[in-house]
Amino acid sequence: MRPINALGAWTLFTREVRRFLKVKMQTIVTPALTAMLYLIIFRYAMGERQVPGMAVDYFTFLVPGLAMMAMLQNAFANTSSSMIMGKVMGMHIYLLMAPLSAIEVVAAFLAAAVVRALVVACVFLAVLFPFVDLQLLHLGLILFYGICGSIIMGGLGLIAGMWSKEFDNIAMVTNFVILPLTFLSGVFYSVKQLPELWQQINHANPFFYLIDGFRYGFLGTGDTDPYASMLVVMTTVLLTILACWQLWRIGWRMKE
Repeated sequence: MRPINALGAWTLFTREVRRFLKVKMQTIVTPALTAMLYLIIFRYAMGERQVPGMAVDYFTFLVPGLAMMAMLQNAFANTSSSMIMGKVMGMHIYLLMAPLSAIEVVAAFLAAAVVRALVVACVFLAVLFPFVDLQLLHLGLILFYGICGSIIMGGLGLIAGMWSKEFDNIAMVTNFVILPLTFLSGVFYSVKQLPELWQQINHANPFFYLIDGFRYGFLGTGDTDPYASMLVVMTTVLLTILACWQLWRIGWRMKE
């Protein structure tokens, strides 16, 4: 068993972080602008309307879900864009030849995805915090669900990038898989408002537990028990990491 190449993994991680920091308009300015648009549309359109069954106004309920959705989408974009650009430019072969094990490569990519997601969330929340009554009631839950969600989506982005051969393939996964799962996960509504059938469908969506647990950390209320949901989330994280490790280890669709 060869020793862990910590320097190589760190180098790959810093490359990925520097890559997304070079496009600040996309990773910093865009989330801030999006936050302001949500403020204008939802804050003043919904007014002080309360969420049924919760003693919280709609916009305050909405903000944590929107922040989490931004984290998930950016974590996915970070790994998927890196992979597909490497393929299109013919650079991915050098990564396969690098003296890095599969778990080192996966860890570096996922860690960078988590960093990007956290940066986006901080920018998003910093813009909206003055306009909402949010508190860090359960910081541990916020970090747990935020980091776990970023790992899951970063892993899905890595798999999507390995599977794709062109940018259109990534766009297809984003539009037909990622967007529906995130939008239909309780970001814009309380699941308790839905008919029984749709509540069961939402409970089958792992993103629902991420959104609800993250929101609970700020509001102290939600649609499920965030501590009971940890098992679902941790299982999904483990399965995602194992899938990424196995697919990278065998070079799935990377040597074609």
